Amino acid sequence: MSADVRLTTGVPGLDELLGGGLLPGTLTVVVGASGIGKTQLGVQFCNAGLAQDLHRGVIFDMNARVDAQSHFDYARRMFAWNLKQTNSNAPLELEHFFAAGREYGDYLHIFDHSGRRVIHDEAGFDHWLDWQSELSTKLAHTIAFFYGNFIQGVRRCVVDGIEPADRQSDSIQFELFEYIYHQILRKEYDWVARDLFRQNYRANAAAIEQHKYNHRETACLLLYTCHETMLDALIERPLQSGDLAAGANTLIYMGKIREGRALRRALYVAKHRGSDCSEEVCSYTINDSGLVVDPA
Repeated sequence: MSADVRLTTGVPGLDELLGGGLLPGTLTVVVGASGIGKTQLGVQFCNAGLAQDLHRGVIFDMNARVDAQSHFDYARRMFAWNLKQTNSNAPLELEHFFAAGREYGDYLHIFDHSGRRVIHDEAGFDHWLDWQSELSTKLAHTIAFFYGNFIQGVRRCVVDGIEPADRQSDSIQFELFEYIYHQILRKEYDWVARDLFRQNYRANAAAIEQHKYNHRETACLLLYTCHETMLDALIERPLQSGDLAAGANTLIYMGKIREGRALRRALYVAKHRGSDCSEEVCSYTINDSGLVVDPA
């Protein structure tokens, strides 16, 4: 795929609001309260890769709370897609990484559902040390998950499970995402391979060259849960310096709007660099196939 070809979101009506779709090589941040439809949107975006890129996207789940999210249920119900989970606790067998027919899974849940806080100040010193230890042991699995899928042709990834934080700099999840985005997603394939294989890089150099990919063709959708439920409140809130939404190429807000005595779901494309996009607030519905943006 050319880096100039826009990526369809898979959401009827949303591509038109985005001037044709999302741009490869960029970050899209979707912000909305829990239950507003972010995860369905993410699953639709991944599934749309099957028709456009010949490969579905992958889902990286950072949820650390007790209740699991519904990625498996949504994928199966909406698209008869049975997600294959990568085991982040299993030994990482790099000696067989390029074996023919190897699958790398299309879903990775990186943390155990332990109910731990993801904010530095709230985690406590012992929990903070636990987080750091867990991150360091699972980082290799994270690199392998993305790299393994990219060498097979995957060009879309969704990062879900980001919990609300008053300041993103205080969030352990945002700290990990910053690493993933800059050190994996936006890095040349051979440098990602160096981080994965380390001292075994030279031994695998020939296979790495045979499996190169263009990171400028990949796109990332970050799903961020916020406290605000009303769309107006999201639109009005200022972006903090260093906020990922401020630096993203595309920013989409999802929330509730009031129509008479009823509340409806609606979205607003707050930013979409390099493209003309609609300034409208557009309502949407969720059916068995996911999100559908209502006609203007």
